[in-house]
Amino acid sequence: MKTVAFYTLGCKVNQYDTEAMAELFEKRGYKVVDSHEFADIYVINTCTVTNLSDRKSRQFIRRAKKKNPKAKIVVAGCYAQTASEEVLKIEGVNLIIGTNKRNEIVELIEAIDIDEKANHVDNIMKIDEFEELSIEKIKGKTRAFLKIQEGCNQFCSYCIIPYARGPVRSRKFENIISEVKRLSKNGFKEIVLTGIHIASYGKDLKDKNLIDVIKAVHGVEGIERIRLSSVEPNLITEKFIEEIKLLPKFCNHLHLSLQSGCDETLKRMNRKYTTEEYRNIVLNLRKAIPDIAITTDIIVGFPGETDEEFNTTCKFVKEINFSQIHVFKYSPRKGTPAAKFKNQVHPNIKNLRSEKMIKIADDLMLKYRKRFIDKTLDVLFEDRLNNDKNIITGLTTNYINVAVEGNEDFVGKIIPVKLKKIKKDVIIGEIINK
Repeated sequence: MKTVAFYTLGCKVNQYDTEAMAELFEKRGYKVVDSHEFADIYVINTCTVTNLSDRKSRQFIRRAKKKNPKAKIVVAGCYAQTASEEVLKIEGVNLIIGTNKRNEIVELIEAIDIDEKANHVDNIMKIDEFEELSIEKIKGKTRAFLKIQEGCNQFCSYCIIPYARGPVRSRKFENIISEVKRLSKNGFKEIVLTGIHIASYGKDLKDKNLIDVIKAVHGVEGIERIRLSSVEPNLITEKFIEEIKLLPKFCNHLHLSLQSGCDETLKRMNRKYTTEEYRNIVLNLRKAIPDIAITTDIIVGFPGETDEEFNTTCKFVKEINFSQIHVFKYSPRKGTPAAKFKNQVHPNIKNLRSEKMIKIADDLMLKYRKRFIDKTLDVLFEDRLNNDKNIITGLTTNYINVAVEGNEDFVGKIIPVKLKKIKKDVIIGEIINK
């Protein structure tokens, strides 16, 4: 039996694409093995958000070729899309497909010999249809990430992704629901709707939008939770809030992208909202959905960010009272406008600002989680904690990681748990009804 191994960098969308490509190989009789194992074909699904992502992709390509000099190497994903000629020069690469034609990957790699090279990267800006990549089986998970959308039209000044993923393309509505029903039959309780810019779902369709998808998923029997991946603030209109608060399966958690709490910085980032608009959105959400968890991303050290601007962001972050923050140090990305901006911030200053923001984030997360001590919340259990066979972990609807004494029999079940004690990034809980 021929073997194929995958190495995936980057976001949940990439992980979804990898699982879909793996199924295509399995259907053709291949055995999927771990990335560190000997294989006949290695597929590197790349990321290009930072220069470090590009470097990691190149490293794994070379590592795979050393593992098996006779293996065929396929490079897919965002780095392959934006730098296909550069990737083609790397020794050992046989096939480049970028962020399109992934549904043809098996045919394309089987059509070439070990000493051949083929570049099938399209002009992604001219692709106007969603590439259907579905997953029939997801192994070892209780939450299913479901890709409903591709591409982005926002063109934030720091981001290369619109150039790597192309314009917005929405997945066919009926294909989304068909996959949700299949996942439900396979025992999945929670669906996480994901994409490059899911707030744009339906922009290229005539009669559907994101709330239509959420409502339809809500109606699928067996699905008990619906969660969204990162969304833009502009999606959260008063009408949207009125709709979701009536849907009991919709999790009381939103990852609401911020990036900066200073209007001047947001303008340079080419973000499409102000801090005042963001503040009002959060106020409306909390009014409609008590105890909702608002998580976000913050970039520190963006070009031109002064001490005053950074302090303004710190103040705004504390005011909003996020339950969790992912902190990133700005990294210049070749091909984006921000990489050419003047007043690039010194790395030492970025490090100091990152440390300060992470401290604020930790304090806010602790403050939020303290509110739920001695309260009982439903937990969807997913896995063992650090491979401890006696401790099992899962998530509440408002995205709190909970650990209890238990075994793998709990996996995939939603069980009421009394939250007792905060320990690092988890809350230790006690099952109410054993």
